[in-house]
Amino acid sequence: MLLHAYSIPVTLAIQNQSEADRRALLCLKSQIRDPSEALVSWRDNSLAFCEWHGVTCGTRHMSRVIALDLESENITGEIFPCVADLSFLTRIHMPGNHIIGSIGQEIGQLTRLQYINLSMNSIRGSIPQNLGNSKYLRWVNFQNNSISGGIPAALFNSTSLSYLDLSHNNLSGLIPPFSQTSFLPLEYLSLTENNLSGEIPHSVGNLSTLSKLILGYNNLYGTIPESLSKLDSLQVLDLNHNNLSGYVPPAVYNISSLTYLGFAFNHLVGILPTNFGYTLPNIKELILAVNQFDGPIPASLDNATNLQDLDLHSNAFTDVIPPLGSLTMLSFLDLGMNSLEAGDWTFLSSLTSCRQLQGLWLDTNKLQGIIPGFIKNMSESLEELVLAENQLTGSIPLEMGNFTNLSVLIMHKNLLSGNIPDTLGKNLQNLAILGLYENKLSGEIPKSIGKLERLTELYFQENDLTGHIPASLAGCRSLLILNLSCNRLHGSIPMELFSISTLSLALDLSYNKISGEIPSEIGQCLLLDSLNMEVNLLNGSIPDTFISLRGITEIDLSRNLSGIIPSFFETFSTLKILNLSFNDLEGPLPLGGIFTNSSNAFFIQGNSKMCATSPIQQLPLCVTSPPTRKKITYIVAVLVPLSTLLAVTLASVAITILKRRKIKLPRNQSLKKFKNLSYADLFNATDGFSPNYLIGSGRFGLVYKGRFNSGIGSAAIKVFKPDQLGGPSNFLSECEALRNIRHRNLIKVISLCSTLDPTGNEFKALILKYMVNGNLECWLHPKDYGQSTSLLSLGSRIGIAVDIAAALDYLHCRCTPPLVHCDLKPSNVLLDDEMVACLSDFGLAKFLHPASSMVFKDSSSIV
Repeated sequence: MLLHAYSIPVTLAIQNQSEADRRALLCLKSQIRDPSEALVSWRDNSLAFCEWHGVTCGTRHMSRVIALDLESENITGEIFPCVADLSFLTRIHMPGNHIIGSIGQEIGQLTRLQYINLSMNSIRGSIPQNLGNSKYLRWVNFQNNSISGGIPAALFNSTSLSYLDLSHNNLSGLIPPFSQTSFLPLEYLSLTENNLSGEIPHSVGNLSTLSKLILGYNNLYGTIPESLSKLDSLQVLDLNHNNLSGYVPPAVYNISSLTYLGFAFNHLVGILPTNFGYTLPNIKELILAVNQFDGPIPASLDNATNLQDLDLHSNAFTDVIPPLGSLTMLSFLDLGMNSLEAGDWTFLSSLTSCRQLQGLWLDTNKLQGIIPGFIKNMSESLEELVLAENQLTGSIPLEMGNFTNLSVLIMHKNLLSGNIPDTLGKNLQNLAILGLYENKLSGEIPKSIGKLERLTELYFQENDLTGHIPASLAGCRSLLILNLSCNRLHGSIPMELFSISTLSLALDLSYNKISGEIPSEIGQCLLLDSLNMEVNLLNGSIPDTFISLRGITEIDLSRNLSGIIPSFFETFSTLKILNLSFNDLEGPLPLGGIFTNSSNAFFIQGNSKMCATSPIQQLPLCVTSPPTRKKITYIVAVLVPLSTLLAVTLASVAITILKRRKIKLPRNQSLKKFKNLSYADLFNATDGFSPNYLIGSGRFGLVYKGRFNSGIGSAAIKVFKPDQLGGPSNFLSECEALRNIRHRNLIKVISLCSTLDPTGNEFKALILKYMVNGNLECWLHPKDYGQSTSLLSLGSRIGIAVDIAAALDYLHCRCTPPLVHCDLKPSNVLLDDEMVACLSDFGLAKFLHPASSMVFKDSSSIV
C-alpha cells in the first residue's frame, strides 16, 4: 500500500516532464516554417511525440526527447529558445536548412548535450560563452553560417570536445590559446574562411590527438610555430591564404602522417629539404603555391608515390624539373611561374607513366626547344595543358589532337611556328579555352575549329595567319571571346559569325586586311561588350543595326569607315570608349552621351569633313545659316510643308475629338507586352499549388513548376509570402530590379501577378522561365540533394563560371545605376537545358547611388 502511494507522485512527475517536452516541440514548430511538410506529424493533439518525424526519445527515460534529426528538411525560422527546453537533449542535427536567429545563451541549459550540428544555415550573432561548459560536449559544427564575434576560450579548453568546425563564418579576433595543463582530446579543428588575425598560438602543439588542422583563408601572420611538429598524428595541415612569413620549421616536413600540406598564398621563404619525398611518405596533396620558395625541386619527390596534387606555382624554383614518373597517382601538376628549365625533357617523358594526370601547368618558366613527340604518349585523361610564356619553338605537334578530354589548351607567348593543326578542331570536342596568341603561327585558320561547340574563348591574335575568316566559326556556338587581331587575314567578315548568340565579352578583328562592309547582322550580338575592328580595309558606313548593341562598353572602328556618326550612340549609357578616329566621316558631331565626355573616352581626330555644333567639341563649327540669295527659297521650302502639316494635324485633331464621344480609345500597347495571368491561371497551372509541383523555397516565398495550356508552356512560379516579415518589400525589390535589367545570364521574366486570393488575402507572384537543369548547388553537391546528377566536367564548370562572371559584370558595370545582387550563392544560379547559367533571386538586390564609392575592378581572362 505504501509502495502504491509512493508511485503516484513519481508517475505524475514523469507525465509533467513528458508534457514539458511536448510543449517545447510544439513551441519549436510554431517558430519555424515547414514548406516541405517535414513536420506534418507534429500535431497538437498527438501525445506520441516520440514517434514524430526527427524526434528520438531515450530508452532509459522513454518519455524524454534526447535527439532532433532534421537534416536538409527545408525548414526556416529560429530554434532558440524553444529547443533549450528539451532538457534531456543530447543531439541536435539540423544542417542544410534555413535556420535564422542566433544561438542563444539558453544553450547552457542543455547540460547533457553531446552533439550539435547547425551547419549550412543562416545563423547570426556570436557563439555563446557557455557552450564549452558542458562536460559531455564532443562534437560542434557551425560551418557555413554568418556567425560573428570571437571564439569562446572555453571551447579551446574543453576536456571532452573532439570535433570543432567553425569554418565559413565571420569570426574575428585572435585564436585563443589551448590549455597546457589538461588533456585535450580535440581531433578535428577547422576555422577556415573567417576574419581571424594574430599568430597561430604555440600551444597548438599540446593537441596530441589532433589529426586535422584547417586555418586557411584568414588574416593570420607571423611564423609557423615549431610546436606543430609535435603533432605526430596530424594528417591535414591547411594554412593557405594567410599572411604567414619566414621559414617553415624543418621538423614540420618530418610529420610522416601528413596526407595534405597547404602553405599556399603566404610569404614563406627557404629551400625545400632534399629528403622531402622520403619524410612525407603518405602525402597526397602538396600545395605550396604563391610564396617565395627557391632552389631546386627535390628529386626525392619522386618517392612520394601517393602524391595526387602537386602545386608549386608562383615561387622562385630554379634548375631542371626532376623526373616524377613514379607518381602514378598524380592527377594535377602545376609548376608554372617559376624559373624552371626542361633540360633534355626527361621529366616530360617520365610523366607518360602518370596515366591519371588531368592537369599539367608549366607556364612562365624557361622551357626551351621543340615540344618532344613523345608528348603523344601522355595520359589521354589530360584536361588542362598550359605551356604559355616559355621559349618553345617548332610546330605544334599533331599528336596533341589525341587528348580528346582536353578542355584547356594554352600555349601563348612562345616562338611556335607552322600551321595550326587541323586535328585540334577535329578531335578536341571538349575544348573550352584555346590560347595560341603571340607566336609565329602561319597559314589559314583551320575550318575544323568551327566544330568546337563547347569553345568559350579563342585567342589567335598576334601571329602571321592568312586567308579568310572561316564562316565555319559560327559552329562555335558557346563562344564568348574571339580575338583574331594582328594577323594578315583578308576578305570580308562572314555574316555567319554574328549568329553566335553567346558572343558577349569581346570580338577583336583589328589590325588585319579585312575588306568590305561591316555586316548588318552584327546587331544580333545583343550582349557584346567590346568590339575592335580598327586598322583594316573596311568601307561603307556604320550599320544602323549597331543600335541593338545597348550593353557595349568599347567600340574601336578607327582607320576604316565613311558616312556619318549615328546619333543613337548618344543613348548608349554603358559606352566607355568610342574610337572613330582617322576615318572619312562627315557631318555634325552628336552632342549627348559619350560625345560630351571630357575624359578622353571619345576619339574623332583625323576626320576632316566633320563639324561641331558647339565650340567645346574642338572641331570646326558647322555652317547653320543659308546664303542670303537662297533665303527666300529656303523660307518657301520650309513654310509650305509646315503649313500643310499644320492643316492636316488640325483636321486630325478635330476628327479625333468627334470620334472620342463614340469610340473608346485602345489601351496602351505597351501593357500587352506580357500576358496577363490571374490567380486562377496560376492555381490551375500548379494543380492548386500542390506540393507535388513545389521545386524550391526560400525565406520569402515558394517556387512551383507550372504548366500552362497557352504558348507559355512550363514556367517557374515564385509565390511570395505576404505574412513573412519583409515578404512584400522583397517582391517589390525583385520587380524593381528585374524591370531594369536584361541579359542572357539573368533569369527571364514572363509575367507577374499581384492580386487577392479567393479568401481575400494578398497574393503576389512572379512567373519566370523554367530552368530544366535546376540550380548549381544540386550539381555541386548531388548527394546533399538526393539526386543522381552526374558530376560537372571542367569545361562545364568553366562555362558556368564565365556565365556568372558575365552576369555580374553586366550588373556591376553595364547597368545604370549599377546593381549589386547581394545574395550570390550556388542555389541562386539556375541552369537551362544547354547548361547555360542564369542568375536569379533579386529580392535583396541593391541599386548603387551614382555617388557610391564602390569600385568594381575589371576582370580578365586567365590567358
